[in-house]
Amino acid sequence: MRFTEQDRLFVLTGAGVSAESGLATFRGSGGLWNGQRVEDVATPEAWEANPALVWRFYSQRRRDAAAAEPNAAHIALAELERQMPGCFYLCTQNVDDLHERAGSINLHHMHGQLFESRCERCDEPFTDHSFHEDAEQLPRCNECGSAIRPHIVWFGEVPLDLDGIYRELARATVLLVVGTSGSVYPAAGLVHIANRQRIRTIYIGPEEPLNAEAFSEILLGSATEVLPTLL
Repeated sequence: MRFTEQDRLFVLTGAGVSAESGLATFRGSGGLWNGQRVEDVATPEAWEANPALVWRFYSQRRRDAAAAEPNAAHIALAELERQMPGCFYLCTQNVDDLHERAGSINLHHMHGQLFESRCERCDEPFTDHSFHEDAEQLPRCNECGSAIRPHIVWFGEVPLDLDGIYRELARATVLLVVGTSGSVYPAAGLVHIANRQRIRTIYIGPEEPLNAEAFSEILLGSATEVLPTLL
């Protein structure tokens, strides 16, 4: 795989990249939500029914992410951005901060950020590394008194800044998708948009994604093995 000085690279990363740092994905027998129904912890309905359970769940996710370290794939993408100044955009489905800690700068979290929270009413996200595990002391907004929730896009909610994502994709000449199953939309649909725009499409992962037929190139292998070779 080679890039030219005329290329603009749009990278989409998924849970497979974080999994190589030891963060479990939510699919499979060892998944993030294994033993905990998605409906109970990652939907607006779950939040309405039991905010204490939701906060315990995301507090544990914060503990896990804080203990993890960026891997070779995160570092390779950060280095690739340095080699392509002004021509690199990273959109991640992951909510951890491993890309930032590896050095990525032009980065967008389409599903929110684990270490941010926001007021239900004010809707303004803010940095939050706390563990909200006491049901009697769940956080409230200092301005309006409303409940504070994780700044996470739950199932049934719209990803953050889709218009901005589509604008960046329209500017790209190459779409590189890494470590995602191709089953979560609208992220899985980006390759179809890229094809309509005649953008080169490449997939990297240990196995073919569900939308494999949409890619022009598929490189099978772990992200930590394949991405450093792009440098």
